[in-house]
Amino acid sequence: MSIVHVVAVITTKPGLRAEVLALFNANVPAVLAEDGCIAYEATIDTENAGPMQAKFGADTFVVIEKWESMAALGAHAQSPHMKAYGASTKDMTADRAIHILSAA
Repeated sequence: MSIVHVVAVITTKPGLRAEVLALFNANVPAVLAEDGCIAYEATIDTENAGPMQAKFGADTFVVIEKWESMAALGAHAQSPHMKAYGASTKDMTADRAIHILSAA
């Protein structure tokens, strides 16, 4: 199977993005240490990107991930550190959309 790409769009409740990102970034080393994790990074809108940019907004960040397989992604979703992260951010999150993609 080819590499699994994930684009996770996370929208926090108003004004809470920085707090959620701090918790996210604290969890990154554990995720990067997982078997099958190739890349895992939070991104935000680039400033001054001009009219070509469609912004996500001040309360949203996008996680860009790459995994060696669906099995690795599934294990990631069930890992203790991801369950703890989800529990710690649950009340601060307004919306979440997880897009799982394959190379075309």
